[in-house]
Amino acid sequence: MAKVEERNEMTEVQKIKYSENGLWILKNEKNYRIGLSEKGQDDLGEVMFIDIPSDVTKVELDESLIGVEGAKAVTELTTPLAGNVVSYHVALAEEPEKLNSVAKENNWIVELSDVDEVAFNALSDTIK
Repeated sequence: MAKVEERNEMTEVQKIKYSENGLWILKNEKNYRIGLSEKGQDDLGEVMFIDIPSDVTKVELDESLIGVEGAKAVTELTTPLAGNVVSYHVALAEEPEKLNSVAKENNWIVELSDVDEVAFNALSDTIK
């Protein structure tokens, strides 16, 4: 009987962290996707309108990502990380209610690259 050899390919596991201002940050290989956490959804209430910048290619720590109008608050969501903008979730401009979803594939805001790994690891492992 032939011996079956198992192969374990090493893959980088996705990691998720949370910021104090109600955002989740998902590391997927080299990029970092930022979205609205359950805490952020609770703080804002139902999101009705957002303002997405169209010409931003880089963000610095605590810079505005998007302006949000919710049932409980009107605010700007700021980035917990600095990095280069890979893409904004442009569908949010027409469908801001996607930020009310619990599904991360719907409620993400921006994807960044060239993020400081130390800054990412310093964020919380639990929702704040």
